Amino acid sequence: GSVVASYPYDDSPTHRLTGVYSKSADDEVFKYLAKAYASHHPIMRTGKPNCPGEEEETFPDGITNGAQWYDVKGGMQDYNYVWANCFEITLELSCCKYPRTSELPKEWENNRESLLAFIEKV
Repeated sequence: GSVVASYPYDDSPTHRLTGVYSKSADDEVFKYLAKAYASHHPIMRTGKPNCPGEEEETFPDGITNGAQWYDVKGGMQDYNYVWANCFEITLELSCCKYPRTSELPKEWENNRESLLAFIEKV
């Protein structure tokens, strides 16, 4: 896991594992939507999720192009965009894939304003 808003494309023509910015035709719209979410999240907006084992990982403005972070062939985000004209971003909300029940109220507080801002943009 991580704490970042990722946007298409997740796949790239070169299929390098990481570091390839794979720009879509609607790149500016996707960045706008990703920033709308990230800018209201207290951790995501810092661009420094500080996840165990990935302490040096950073994301400017709390967002990333999927393929620039890591290449994913056949991902749902890209499929929905290309084949269904669905503008989808992927939200990584926690360093932990399965947070404890006791941590859920804090996760809600971290994401509530981001969700509302995102819904307003949509």
